[in-house]
Amino acid sequence: MQITIAKPSPVKLESDTITWDDLATQVLAGEPLRREQALAVLEASDDDVLEILAAAYRVRRRYFGNTVQLYYLMNVKSGLCPEDCGYCSQSKISTAPIEKYPMLARETIVDGAQRAADAGACTFCIVASGRGPTDRELDQVIGAVEEIKSELPIRICACLGILKPGQAERLEAAGVDRYNHNLNTGEEFHHNIVNTHTFQDRVRTVESIKAAGISPCSGGIVGMGERNEDVVDMAFALRDLEIESIPVNFFIPIDGTPFAGINVLTPQYCLKTLAMFRLINPTREIRIAGGREVHLRTLQPLGLYAANSIFVSDYLTTKGQTPEEDYAMLRDLGFSIVRPAGYAEASALES
Repeated sequence: MQITIAKPSPVKLESDTITWDDLATQVLAGEPLRREQALAVLEASDDDVLEILAAAYRVRRRYFGNTVQLYYLMNVKSGLCPEDCGYCSQSKISTAPIEKYPMLARETIVDGAQRAADAGACTFCIVASGRGPTDRELDQVIGAVEEIKSELPIRICACLGILKPGQAERLEAAGVDRYNHNLNTGEEFHHNIVNTHTFQDRVRTVESIKAAGISPCSGGIVGMGERNEDVVDMAFALRDLEIESIPVNFFIPIDGTPFAGINVLTPQYCLKTLAMFRLINPTREIRIAGGREVHLRTLQPLGLYAANSIFVSDYLTTKGQTPEEDYAMLRDLGFSIVRPAGYAEASALES
């Protein structure tokens, strides 16, 4: 799989009299961000980053105050995937030296949920590699979900791939609160990153989980060589699908994958991206997901002036920073953690 990194098209605000703060005022007044304005955010000079973040923070503060939601992710099935996603270390075309294992036992998944609750996470994410779950794998997940729900006051998000008819309904009946299925990129760029499924396959899965009454979670990966226009297309597609939780991943090149040589992100661009997602989706949860430690680096705290959610601890096949470091960052920001329903006390790790 080959990929060509596109050069961005220069875009400016339509009038020199319009400021970044004006965009926040526009959004807060109920007027959606326009496409050319979204492109302007991404194309802005790095000198404007703090002003852009200030605009995004006005919107974030209106709808979420200074609260942060924590998510805890568990990779319950690693590798062994028949898809050919060029960015992924778990795909069939990857030679990355990752740990590979089939679906974990129910007891192991339940133990992971307890760790998530102990870490102060409001949502436990059950993630499995593969095109989609077999009926047996779905039974294992459902059994774990039912036990977790009977014991812990924590939300559950499942991420199991493309669902077959009836599977979303079974997950909803078991108590799954949210289902993640990322669009990953804009529709026009999608064929550059995978050939074994289409952009519309992903959209149909999102629509099926919404129809089943499960809260939709969907986002993407930024930094795979796409154009700014593709990033904007993805953000608007997520808005049109009325996604309630949007994880923004920043691409980590992994040796052994076709995209291992792509490394185009800067901390400033990542911050502008988060601000753009906030302005397009003002009332939605925006989560800084994989790659924040790698690409935002010392500017990580600034990302939370646009986003209102992070993963705590590790990701799928890459490490994150420690929960203690995350809690210290949030304390320094003066932000408060949203507690899981039924958990009045703070996690021991937070103090």
